[in-house]
Amino acid sequence: VQLQASGGGSVQPGGSLRLSCHASGINFRLHTMSWFRQALGKQREMVAQIPSGGVPDYGDFVAGRFTVSRDNVRRTTALEMTSLTPDDTAVYYCSTTRQGRQFWGPGTLVTVSS
Repeated sequence: VQLQASGGGSVQPGGSLRLSCHASGINFRLHTMSWFRQALGKQREMVAQIPSGGVPDYGDFVAGRFTVSRDNVRRTTALEMTSLTPDDTAVYYCSTTRQGRQFWGPGTLVTVSS
């Protein structure tokens, strides 16, 4: 399983970013795709997840600011983030599970700063 995320970068508070993750090595349409993040000195936390054909789920802190989506043809999942704050600064990871094992992409850094 290979996961490759892209789209991170620096943005000012209140700004927006779109992350994308391409997956290979899995039957993509059958797998829940997830986004996690880890800020410096903090535990990794779930940002959003989207089951195949199911209803997306979000961490409480998202509060309607982010939208997760998937494209089963392109084997990608996207995370649209708006109204970003400095608290959203973290490394964001794309993740999925296969046969009981969790796989992680290498992560992409999002920095929210004025």
